[in-house]
Amino acid sequence: IERSSASVSAWTRIGFSEGAGTCNTPRTYTFADNSPVAEACSYRLKQVDRNGDFRYSTCVEMSKQLTRTFELGQNYPNPFNPTTEIKFSVQTAGRVRLAVYNTLGQEMATLFNGEAVAGMSYRVRFNGDRLASGVYYYSLQTNGTTEIKKMLLMR
Repeated sequence: IERSSASVSAWTRIGFSEGAGTCNTPRTYTFADNSPVAEACSYRLKQVDRNGDFRYSTCVEMSKQLTRTFELGQNYPNPFNPTTEIKFSVQTAGRVRLAVYNTLGQEMATLFNGEAVAGMSYRVRFNGDRLASGVYYYSLQTNGTTEIKKMLLMR
């Protein structure tokens, strides 16, 4: 998977997705670019055959929408089994921590722990396949601000 920003015409390799090989049924592949690029980008897929031949897919253009608020979105889907997606954004750049807790307050997973760009909208996927069914909480902490939301894992 390669990306090119509007300001730079060069393509950069940003990820890899293993192909399914030769098959008779259509396959769907997904890739999430969580890098802090705050401008319009183009993406393309470089398909490499086993003999080394390659070709590029058509380009897909994306525009990352900027937000100016601190926001922790409700996970979707909710209830979930076993994966869900959580969106968040921060008003000012800084250290951000997004973690999942059980009802006893024990941390079950850290989903994001690093620097976040102000105005950038982030999406994080959570996989609860190792957890029991039940209520869990996720917390977003940054620059002295904390927000907590509830989610339900149902098997």
